[in-house]
Amino acid sequence: MTTRRGLFVVLPALAAAATGLGLPATAEAQSITLNFGPPPPPPYARPVPPPRRGYVWADGHYRWNGRRYVWEEGRWVRTRRGRHYAQPRWDQDGDHWRYHPGGWQR
Repeated sequence: MTTRRGLFVVLPALAAAATGLGLPATAEAQSITLNFGPPPPPPYARPVPPPRRGYVWADGHYRWNGRRYVWEEGRWVRTRRGRHYAQPRWDQDGDHWRYHPGGWQR
């Protein structure tokens, strides 16, 4: 019975590998873009804390909770070797706004 359950886990991975599709690593963040009509409020003007060794400061920003914009405080994020941190941001696209969450990029 245990072997049969294991096959249900392994077979989809093998099928993906055979078709050339790679399964995303669990440590890699997936990038998403969300479109909203009203613009986000201007960010709070808060001083960035002094640097911490081995960490990057992720700026505070507004996020959409499905009904309204909610402020998310800035935080320290542990650095990753060979990657740089892209800050979260809002971009205007015509009459809409696009949210790009922060994350690690190669």
